[in-house]
Amino acid sequence: MKLAPTVKLNNGYEMPVLGLGTYESKNNEGEIAVKHAIDVGYRHIDTAYFYQNEGEVGKAIREKIAEGVVKREDIFLVTKLWNIHHEPERVEGACRKQLANFGLDYIDLYLMHLPVGYKYVNEETLLPKDEADVLQLSDVDYLDTYKAMEKLVKLGLVRSIGVSNFNSEQLQRVLDNCEIKPVTNQVECSPALNQKKLTAFCKERGVTLTAYSPLGRPKPDEQKPEFVYSPKVKAIAEKYGKTAPQIVLKYLVAIGVIPIPKSSNTERISENFNIFDFELNSEEIEVLDSFHTGERLVPFNLIKGQNHKYYPFAIEF
Repeated sequence: MKLAPTVKLNNGYEMPVLGLGTYESKNNEGEIAVKHAIDVGYRHIDTAYFYQNEGEVGKAIREKIAEGVVKREDIFLVTKLWNIHHEPERVEGACRKQLANFGLDYIDLYLMHLPVGYKYVNEETLLPKDEADVLQLSDVDYLDTYKAMEKLVKLGLVRSIGVSNFNSEQLQRVLDNCEIKPVTNQVECSPALNQKKLTAFCKERGVTLTAYSPLGRPKPDEQKPEFVYSPKVKAIAEKYGKTAPQIVLKYLVAIGVIPIPKSSNTERISENFNIFDFELNSEEIEVLDSFHTGERLVPFNLIKGQNHKYYPFAIEF
């Protein structure tokens, strides 16, 4: 079986350059998706406390280990600290709860989901809102949260830590004040938001960039996003006997980011992985570059409107 190539992280661990995203893969769907993904060669699985599917993801991984398809060390499991757990004293408890959800004894990569914390009400209230339906934010410094995450590495609960949805200034502040370097910054990244400046910034500092929503959440009825439905991309796809989404994923790998396309459809999960038997040339990469607009699918509007000091997208990158 062909596996994805890996990239060496700044702490020596290897991370596959393509992963399975599981956002909104709930109930049995998440379990089926992860099992199929492992069967076809995925070893990098991405989830989060917020997705409420860690139990299914863990069950799928444990069953594949029990079947002898993989060993635990073959799997690179990523999950995230949710925003209600930013108080330093909550971090370890949250992580241990997530490990219990998975039924596993360590997490490969634990990310801070956002630099902005939310008010803690209880474990079930993931989006705490007031009577006026306004999201309740906290002012916990993400640096304090990150320092609590460093303890998880020392305790052996997680192997690597990183951040998500951080801008360059926020990432630099972590790098300037940390003991354990973040290994990745997971952000929205696709041909429409190719993150080349942030990727270069991260690379100079030994940090990888992981790309969520790499296919721009395609809407076939609207023929959007353009980079999936464009005749120019379809022509490249035909040349290689591939599909437009495969060309997009290959492009992202080629520009040095780690895409984690989400799918619950077994055929698409297989298709998304099947991109390691061809290379795009520089002209084809330029075609994909041309779709960059800088527009976000996920601008975190519930935070944006509140002018929070840690809102990450107020600067260019």
